[in-house]
Amino acid sequence: MDRYFNVNGACFPDEHYMVDLTGRLMQIRKLVDDGKYFVVNRARQYGKTTMLWALKQHLSEEYTVVFLSFQRISAAKFRNENVFSIAFAKSFLQAVENDPGLADRACQEAVDELKKDMKNADGSFELMELFSDLSRICGQAARPLILMIDEVDNASNNQVFVDFLGMLRDYYLTRKVTPAFHSVILAGVYDIKNLKQKIRPEESRRYNSPWNARADNEENESLLSFDECPRYHRETESPYDVAADFDIDMSFSAKDIEGMLREYETDHKTGMDCPAAASLIYEYTSGYPYLVSRICKLIDEKITGSGKFPDRQSAWTREGIEEAVKSLLMESNTLFESLTGRLSDYPRLKEMLYSLLFTGRSIPYNPLNDSLKTAEMFGFIRNAEGNAAVANRIFETILYNLFLSEEALDSGIYKAGLMEKNQFIRNGRLDMKLVLQKFVLYFDDLYGDQEITFLEEAGRRYFLLYLRPIINGAGNYYVEARTRNMERTDVIVDYHGEQFVIELKIWHGNTYNERGEKQLADYLDYYHLQKGYMLSFNFNKKKKIGVKEISVGDKVLVEAVV
Repeated sequence: MDRYFNVNGACFPDEHYMVDLTGRLMQIRKLVDDGKYFVVNRARQYGKTTMLWALKQHLSEEYTVVFLSFQRISAAKFRNENVFSIAFAKSFLQAVENDPGLADRACQEAVDELKKDMKNADGSFELMELFSDLSRICGQAARPLILMIDEVDNASNNQVFVDFLGMLRDYYLTRKVTPAFHSVILAGVYDIKNLKQKIRPEESRRYNSPWNARADNEENESLLSFDECPRYHRETESPYDVAADFDIDMSFSAKDIEGMLREYETDHKTGMDCPAAASLIYEYTSGYPYLVSRICKLIDEKITGSGKFPDRQSAWTREGIEEAVKSLLMESNTLFESLTGRLSDYPRLKEMLYSLLFTGRSIPYNPLNDSLKTAEMFGFIRNAEGNAAVANRIFETILYNLFLSEEALDSGIYKAGLMEKNQFIRNGRLDMKLVLQKFVLYFDDLYGDQEITFLEEAGRRYFLLYLRPIINGAGNYYVEARTRNMERTDVIVDYHGEQFVIELKIWHGNTYNERGEKQLADYLDYYHLQKGYMLSFNFNKKKKIGVKEISVGDKVLVEAVV
C-alpha cells in the first residue's frame, strides 16, 4: 500500500509520511531509563499517541511495555472501584499477552493470580487488590515493566480515577521496597494538576494535585472540583514533585518537515524545493503536527488535479501551499471546533486572546497566570521571548475570522466591503490602492467623530472587517507577529499568488511617519516586493484624509490617512 499523509489517529512509518522521531525518542528513553514518572500533556492532535506507539516499539527489546488507553474504558467502568479494577486488569492482560518478559513460570503464576482475583464474585476486587497483584507481577517479571496510559484525562472527573492516581503514586514512590512499574508515562491534554479546570472552568481554585498529596480515607462519591474534595486539601506528604518535568519539544522544526517531504519526493518525483516548501509550511504552522500533516494532505489529495494545479509538480509550489492553507482555513475540523469551543468554556481566555490580537498590547508570559496557563495547555499560545503570542499563524487567522464574524452582521464597515467587493478585482487581481481609498471614505463617514481611545482600539479591527469580505474565498491574510504592537501592525494579504504588505499604524507626527516609511521599504525587501501600503490613523483635528503615492528609494508606497 502506498504511504500517505495521515491526520486521523496515530501515524506509523510503514503506512504514513511522518517526521523522524528518533531524536525525541532518545530523549524520552533517558527519562524511562532513569525510572521517571512523567506526564506528556500537549494540546489536541499534537502527536501524543503517535509518540507513544513509537516509544513502545523503541523500548520493547529491553522492557515490557504496558500501553493502555483510557479512551477504551467507558465512563460506566469508573462507577466504583470494583468495576474499574476489573476493567483495568482486563486491559492490562490484553496489553501484555504473549510478552516474553512474562513468560517464565513464576511470572505466569502471578498473572494467573490476577486473573483469579478479578473473577471473584463477591465484588471484593478493588484498587488495593489490583495493585497488590500488579506488584507481584512486576516483582516476578524478567524485564522491568513500563506503564503508559494514553488519554489519561478521559475520565478525570471521577473519584475512582483520583484514587487510582493516588495509589499509583504511592506504589511508584515505594518501588524500592514493594515491586512496581519501573517508569510511568501518562498522556493527555490536561496537566494532572489542572484537571479540575476540565470540570469547573470558571471557579476559583487552589492547586491540590494527586501527584503530590495522598488521599485520606474519607468518603466522597464524586469529584466536582479538587477544591470541593477534602481528600486533597492536605499539605503534600512528599518533599518533592513525583512527576518529572517533560520539556521535550514535540513540535516539528522546518528541518523535520523537510525530511518528511524528502521521503515524499523520493516516491513521487515532483521536483519541489523541499527546504523552501518546508520553511513556508513551518511559517504557517510553527510546527503544530496536525496542521503540518493536514496542509501536506490537502496538497497531495485535494489541490493536486484541481484548477491551475493539474499535477503534483504544480501543486507542490508556493502557490499550491497557499491554496492548501486557504482550504484549511475554510474547514470546520475537530481541532478548530475544539479550540473555538474552549472560548465559550473560558470567557477570560477569550477576552485575553481578543486583546492580544486586536489592541496590540503585549502580555508578559507568566506560567502562574491561570488564563495564560489554560491558553498554553489548549495550544492557543506560546512563550515568545517572554511575551504571550498566539501559537501559530493558522490559529491566529482562525481566531481573527471568528472574532470578526461575530461583529460582522452589526458592522457598517463590513457591509460596505461586502456590497462593493466586486469593484476591487480587476482581471483577477486585487486593487489594494482602491481598497484603501474606499476604506478611508467609509471609515471617516461612519466613525470619524468617535473618541480617540475608540479609534486606537478599534481602527485596525475595522480595516480587517472591511478587508475580509473582499478577499474571502479567494485570498488569505495574516498579521505579522513580529511587528504587531500598540503603534504598528503589518497585515500580509495573499491573493491569487500576489502578495500585499499593509502597515497599519497610529500617526505620531511627520518624523515618526518618515521613519515608518523607511521601515516599510526595508520590510518589503524581505518579501521581495516593490510596492507597499500604509494606513495611518491620525487623530489631529486638522488632518488631511486621503491616499497618495510616494517613492522611498526604489520602493513605491501607497499611503492612506484616516
